[in-house]
This record gives sequence, structure tokens and C-alpha cells, in this order.
Amino acid sequence: MLTVLDYLQIRTAHAQGESIRALSRRLRRAQKTIRKVIVSQTGEPAEYRRAGPVVFPKLGKFLPFIEQILKDDQTAPVKQRHTAMQIYRRLTGAECSPPYTGGYDQVRRYVQRHRRREAETFVPLTYEPGGRLECDFGHIHVDYPEGRKMVSVLVASWSDSQALFLIQLPNEKTESVLTGIVAALEFSGCAPRELWWDNPKTVAWAILRGRDRSLNPHFAALASHYRMDPLFCMPKKGQEKSDAERSVYALQRRFGTPVPVVQDDAELNACLRRFCEAELHRTVAGRSQTIGEHFAMEKQRALPLPAHRFDACVMRPAVVDKYQTVWVDRCRYSVPREYAFTSVTIKLYPQYLQIVGAGKVLAEHRRLEAKDASSLDPLHYLPTLLRKPATLDHANVFTTWQLPASFQHLRDTLERVHGSTTGTRHYIRVLQLLLRHPVARVEKALHACQQRQHLTAEMIAEKALALAQGEVPVASATETPIPLGIPHVTVPPPDLRRFDQLLSQSLPTEPRAQGETYHGLPIPFPVPGPVAEVSSQNPAAADDAGGILQACA
Repeated sequence: MLTVLDYLQIRTAHAQGESIRALSRRLRRAQKTIRKVIVSQTGEPAEYRRAGPVVFPKLGKFLPFIEQILKDDQTAPVKQRHTAMQIYRRLTGAECSPPYTGGYDQVRRYVQRHRRREAETFVPLTYEPGGRLECDFGHIHVDYPEGRKMVSVLVASWSDSQALFLIQLPNEKTESVLTGIVAALEFSGCAPRELWWDNPKTVAWAILRGRDRSLNPHFAALASHYRMDPLFCMPKKGQEKSDAERSVYALQRRFGTPVPVVQDDAELNACLRRFCEAELHRTVAGRSQTIGEHFAMEKQRALPLPAHRFDACVMRPAVVDKYQTVWVDRCRYSVPREYAFTSVTIKLYPQYLQIVGAGKVLAEHRRLEAKDASSLDPLHYLPTLLRKPATLDHANVFTTWQLPASFQHLRDTLERVHGSTTGTRHYIRVLQLLLRHPVARVEKALHACQQRQHLTAEMIAEKALALAQGEVPVASATETPIPLGIPHVTVPPPDLRRFDQLLSQSLPTEPRAQGETYHGLPIPFPVPGPVAEVSSQNPAAADDAGGILQACA
């Protein structure tokens, strides 16, 4: 078989005057072959072309069976389709009689040729600047102090400039999707006209005809807030948002290799943000501008962000039960006692939740991951503790309460001074102070009062109030401290001799002018006779003590 070098030698020798007969004799080639080389239009050997159809001596009679397998695979799930080896095993098994006796390589080449003909092709697309943002979730492994763990990362990519945003989220629920999109838009400083997703249940509840979807109401509210058109890929056609798919690859290969080592999720998100900022300085192949320069022009064509931030949460109605708790995803979360048996609204965020009622936030808890777990705030149950003091030692919400050691020392002191029952009630009244004062202030009040011989809860309450007002009154060891904000009134000790004089002497019988006094006491009205005569026996008059006191004043 002649090569291109043989063509070069023959054609150049003939061009220099050597005859075809001489070339045939010297190169030992037929004159017909020499003439074919000389008249070639391309100057190189022609490619080999099969003249007739391919003949499969052993595989030929099994081709209809293979074609039927490949046809059935078109409607089977992607991960449950036949490989060439599986087809070969079926051909050589008991399913075919007689079985196939040829080699595996012939089966592999035929299946590969068939799938190459059926492979899907694509058309290069261009996107209008600021018109399209693609989102998806990627997964990488991260090393934490407690070990290696796989995390979910929301990927948002602008189709025109390929600007990227990444954020780690605790899960892929609706509230996480909302939080991630809001963070992506705030990082970009603008919003797209179209927001593209796959078809997760957290975004689209149902797939309708064509590209129509039944949207999750919370996702629809997000799209309405930013005036974006939510669009979705066709089922099993993730390549329709190829920019997001490439960004997931960048997350796994460029950011996640080697495996990141962080202390917590906050540090991981900080690393992801720095990676996104560094990507703005990268230049994409085929472009002269960096991603950041291209995105600066794309941002001018995008939609501006609204004046008010979207509250990225999922809201659920609930009713507080008799245990002062609401149920969320099989977990209990407590609320203050005064809101028991009321209707509330639960606002679910990725990492925490808020319980809202009566126009304010009643409680805020970190979300629990374990099922049938409880997040109970001891402060919510302190009012109930006054009525049920025995629960102090029999309820987990109090027995697991991590208070400073000085509180347990206080309880021991109160029980030693007042007895077990009365001392416990004093201690419960001290715990009630935590509803109005922080733990540090109450603990400081405990230390200030610990030298008192007859310690009571009231002393600690007065000291805590004084500390709250920023001034501690100076008091002697025998004098009860006076809380600030209350005027200090000195009351002289009563002079009982004046009452003796009233009982032993008669009031003047003559009418007195209003405003005169008798033994230093005011006379509110003329008194006609002795005291025994003025004392009224009328129950209505006797009960009207307020009128007499007002007249005396």
C-alpha cells in the first residue's frame, strides 16, 4: 500500500522528467499504479472505503436480538440500561439457542457504533446579557474537626458572563433554596429576568405539560418579589442549563480539590465567597475580558434589586399546646407561658426558626436535626414553676439547665436557712429574676448578698434592681437596702400618748372653724360632742375609709 511519501517521490520524479516506465522499473510498481499516482488530484492516497455491507459471520443472526435490546433501553431509566458486556452475557446465556459463540469485542464495536448514531447533538447558544441565571445544587466532601462530611452547595451562574456564586446550606429544602438565591442576588447586586432550575419538589410541586410547572408558593413569592420569570429544564435534560453544570464541576475540581479543611460552616462559606471573588479575575477561553469586566456590563442590563429585602423563610401556622410547645418536623419548640393555646406562625429558616404571634417574635430556636428532639427554653417555664415548684427537680428543662455554680450554692444556702420547702420557694423566686435581668447581673447580686445572715429572695431582687439602674445604695449591715427610683420617706415612730389623750379627753363641743387643729390633729368638720357620740355605727359610712382619709389629707 502506497503512503503519502511514495506519492511525493513518484510525483516529484515524474515532474523532473523521469518516465512512467522508468519509475515502474525502479520502484517495482505497476505502470497502472504509477499513472494513478501522477493523475491524483489531492496528491495523497485516497481513504479506504468498504465496497459492500459489513458481514458478521457469527454475530449476523443475533443482530435483531441486539437491536431489540437497544430499542427497549431507550425507555428504560438511564442507570438501568444494558452495557455491552451485559448484552454479551445474554447472547452467550441460555436465553439464545443456540448461544453466540463469537468474541465480546465484536459485540462491543457494534453497540458502540449504534449508540454513536443515536447520540444527541447540540447547537451552541448565546444569551442576552442580564437575562439568565442558572441554579443547581452540587455536593463536595469537607473535612471538619469531627470528621469528613458531604455538604450541599448552591451554585448560581450567570449565563452570559459566567459569573459564579457558591454558598453552603444545611439541606436542600425550600427555605434553603430561598436563602441561597437571595444571597446570590445580593452578592451580584442585581436580578436576572429569567431564573432557571431543574425540577426539584422544593421549587416545582408538579410537572405539567411542556415547560409549565405548579410552583411552590414560597418560590413563586420570591420570583414575584424580584420580578423574575421562573423557568425549568425539561425532565432529565439538565444539559439545558449547562453553565450551572460546568459550575458544579468547577466546585468539585477547582475548589474541592484537595478536600477543604475548615472549622465550621461559616468558615466554609467564607472560603467559597473568596473563591467566587477570585473567579471574577479569571479570563474565559476565547474572550479578551475577565469575568468581572464582562459581568460589569451584564449588570447594567439586569434588573435592579428591590428596596426591601425578601424574607427568605417558609411560614407555617401552628397552635401552641398545653406544654407550651409547637411541633415542627417532629420536633418540639417552646414559647412563653402566656401564649399557650394560641395560634402562632412559624417562620422556618435554614438554621433557625422564629415563632411569631401577637405582632412580635415570641421565641427563636436553632433548628434541630434529630427527630423527636426538643428545644425548650427554661425562661419560658419560669412562670409555671411558681405554681408547680416540684417540677424544679423533675423536669428536664430545669434539671439540664446550665446555670453558674453560684446558683446551686444559693439554693443550698436558702434551704439551710429556711428549710427545704421554704428555701426552694425562695430559690424559685430568685430564678424569676432571670425574666427581667441577665444571668450575669443576677449572679453579681448573689455575690453581693451572700454575706447576709438571713438571706431572702427579696434582698437579691432589690440588689439586682439596684445594679440594673447603675447605682448601688450605701446601706449599713442592719439596714435593708432601698431600691433606687423609690423616694426615701422617713416615718417617725408613733406617739401613743396622743391616742391616750384622745380617749381620756372630750373633743370641744363648740363648733370649730374648718382647718383648726386639736392636739396637733386636724379637725375636718365641727364635732358636736364626745368621741363616743361621733363614732358612726352605719356600715356604709364605716367602710368609706377613703373619703375620711382624703378629707384628712
